[in-house]
Amino acid sequence: MSIATKYNPRDVEKKWYDSWMQHGFFHSEPNPNKEPYTIVIPPPNVTGVLHMGHMLNNTIQDVLIRRARMQGKEACWVPGTDHASIATEAKVVALLKERGINKKDLTRDEFLTYAWEWKEKYGGIILEQLKKLGASCDWERTRFTMEEDLSAAVVDVFVDLYRKGRIYRGVRMVNWDPQGGTALSDEEVLPKDTMAKMYYLQYEVVSDSATTEPTFITVATSRPETIMADVAVAVNPNDERYTHLHGKSVRIPLLGKEIPVILDEYVTIDFGTGALKVTPAHDLNDYELGQKHKLPTIDILNNDGTLNEQAQLYVGQDRFAARRNIVKDLQEAGLLVKIEEYASVLQTSERTGAVIEPRLSMQWFCKMDDLAQPALEAVMNDDIRLHPPKFKNMYRSWMENIRDWCISRQLWWGQRIPAYYLPDGTFVVASSAEEALDLAHKQNGNENLQLSDLRQDEDVLDTWFSSWLWPISVFDGFKDPDNKDILYYYPTNDLVTAPEILFFWVARMIMAGYEFRNEMPFKNVYLTGIVRDAQGRKMSKSLGNSPDPLDLIEQYGADGVRAGMLFSSPAGNDLLFDEKLVEQGRNFSNKIWNAFRLIKGWEVDESLPFPNETATKWFDSRFNEAFVQIEDHFSKFRISDALLTVYKLVWDDFCSNYLEMIKPAYQQPIDKQTIDTTVGFLEKVLKVLHPFMPFITEEIWHELKERKAKEYLIVSEWPKRDKFDKKLIEQMESVLNVVGSIRNIRNSKNIASSKQLDLFIKELSHDHYDPYIGVMRKLANLNEVKFVKENVEGAISFIVSGDEFFIPMEGNIDVEAERERLQKELEYTKGFLVAVDKKLSNERFVSGAPEAVIANERKKKADAEAKINAIQQSLASL
Repeated sequence: MSIATKYNPRDVEKKWYDSWMQHGFFHSEPNPNKEPYTIVIPPPNVTGVLHMGHMLNNTIQDVLIRRARMQGKEACWVPGTDHASIATEAKVVALLKERGINKKDLTRDEFLTYAWEWKEKYGGIILEQLKKLGASCDWERTRFTMEEDLSAAVVDVFVDLYRKGRIYRGVRMVNWDPQGGTALSDEEVLPKDTMAKMYYLQYEVVSDSATTEPTFITVATSRPETIMADVAVAVNPNDERYTHLHGKSVRIPLLGKEIPVILDEYVTIDFGTGALKVTPAHDLNDYELGQKHKLPTIDILNNDGTLNEQAQLYVGQDRFAARRNIVKDLQEAGLLVKIEEYASVLQTSERTGAVIEPRLSMQWFCKMDDLAQPALEAVMNDDIRLHPPKFKNMYRSWMENIRDWCISRQLWWGQRIPAYYLPDGTFVVASSAEEALDLAHKQNGNENLQLSDLRQDEDVLDTWFSSWLWPISVFDGFKDPDNKDILYYYPTNDLVTAPEILFFWVARMIMAGYEFRNEMPFKNVYLTGIVRDAQGRKMSKSLGNSPDPLDLIEQYGADGVRAGMLFSSPAGNDLLFDEKLVEQGRNFSNKIWNAFRLIKGWEVDESLPFPNETATKWFDSRFNEAFVQIEDHFSKFRISDALLTVYKLVWDDFCSNYLEMIKPAYQQPIDKQTIDTTVGFLEKVLKVLHPFMPFITEEIWHELKERKAKEYLIVSEWPKRDKFDKKLIEQMESVLNVVGSIRNIRNSKNIASSKQLDLFIKELSHDHYDPYIGVMRKLANLNEVKFVKENVEGAISFIVSGDEFFIPMEGNIDVEAERERLQKELEYTKGFLVAVDKKLSNERFVSGAPEAVIANERKKKADAEAKINAIQQSLASL
């Protein structure tokens, strides 16, 4: 059989993925004879394409699901996508603009036709890309948050919560995204550190006398464009600087409008100028002040962030253009005292990046207090475990200070709010227009009301209001609460997601689980880190520091990319991505492939005796020891550590050590028992490696020997824990350290690896090394191995595990050249020691340097003295 000299992922990946799909290995159905293991995918946005965060997240999910499948569990990984209201609407609006169409010229239904057209064309791209990564999702179960049944679930939940008194409508201060044209919840606002400017403005004090020289009060603001919405200036009643202003009024700069000076202890005396402009429509704290003092509210902004007619000045200008212009005009009018820069935090939209405007707006809200309590207790009691647990404190803090959720969005793409307005201004909430009409008849008493008399709310629900139902709705738990899927697969097992959506999504799913099914939605939450570049920056298109995952797969193979992503991604800690990690993953693939080629290349002679009992017993124990470590890592969700344990087992123990121990002499055959045992070992190695690197392992599995029709690695049995001989492992570790020391001596003395050496072991008992002499001879290319009681003259010595070893140098090295090299090294080390002694004898240095620095110098001295002693001994032996 001809085996390719080099592993080529392109020849393998599509072949095996298609084969797994054809055999239905990814599909799951409820099976009472099996334990279910369920993961629901964090649904990526339909606007999305594969990025490095997706790569990490979905690789981890695939590792978990593949292992569970091999453990004999009924493994079900449900894929799907999220309709992403804001992001998708923005994409569709941009598409329409390219076609010369303005959204404002379309009806809602016309716009939605374009939106569905866009979704059908682009919405599944990311799921297809996940297949290239090897994601073994049950694609037959793919769901979409706006498909009919899932949308119906969202509407029913809204109606249910409204009737329970948990949803209400009212005017509140909200986070307004001018670019998206919609309100956002607090969790959709991202703070960004920035340098901002504080503008100190002159407000003229209204005088009782027309002849009196005008006086002014200085007010500091970071948003001068909002002064036209001012309704008062507030000062602290205890601030003696402003006692003369009590009961007075001031004029808004440029506008000239009079507004009162109000007194409130909320104003901090020693912050800014101690005088605060009050703009209730554009600041939450100002709004509360306005309510307290019964002040009017003036909203000067349009939905798109431009100034409206109520501003009187700069009408139609964008808020930031208005800021530039008003600053210029204030300067010209002599009303701008100064401008100061200061460190500030800018609130931005998580979806569009636009600067958020606090705005009073009529919106729908969901009360969170009652929903949050069981979800808080579940995590604090470890009924639901967060991995790593460091996130529990953050979770508790957020849940204990939770605010009502603004759930309405001023968009067209999404589930429309099921509230229907009557001609008299009242409304009813119902799952359908027909049900709404029945309720309207009862509420209004007017049996003549027709469907055409009802007007449905124009807003849609926050996207998270659908995705918080995901673990239930993907199994149709709202449509049919007792169907076989939901009863079997729910609660799900493990959720893998990013910490930044712990509150957006994870906490809300937990709330929904207890509210609508009275139980947790999942048992474990594995929180991945953020993928950053080598400089620690978050990867993004704008920075240009994020590689295209598909390009990486093309260059290094999916297995190499998967391994590279996991090599340094412990749970909850950010991954500093370096392409060298992926290169290391590819090299690992090549190492495994070469080991397989080596084994397959050996000729077998069934008449030969079995000479490798020690080696096979050792690797069997070593595998079982490593397997216990691997299982422990999995139980603690240390996926990266599990891979690194497998990596060491495969690269060091199997490839570098075991295969070298059993390898027959050049062009000589191998015995049947050794080759059969080795193939069995390789099969076990492939099994523990498969969840991490599925393609190459499936390829080697089938190339290794003939398999039955459905005898695939993907559904093979996961290894079982077995006993291992700890003493044997420790002894072999010493033997391998001896071999390593001999190889180091060869390298340092330029002794060819082909030249046989003699080894003398100074050991009180022969028990430790005697059984391993054959292994040492083979791995270190030794001739004579003897046990001695005295030092060996003319030999280089080294110590391993307390035993001393000697390699005679006569005939192996140029003695004169070695003596000359050692003499030079001795002189250099003595010079180094003199310098260290000089430093330590300097009283000023010793008294002034930190203790750690002095300790380091003393260590250098001790190391130099030990090295001088060793060199002198070597010279004496020569």
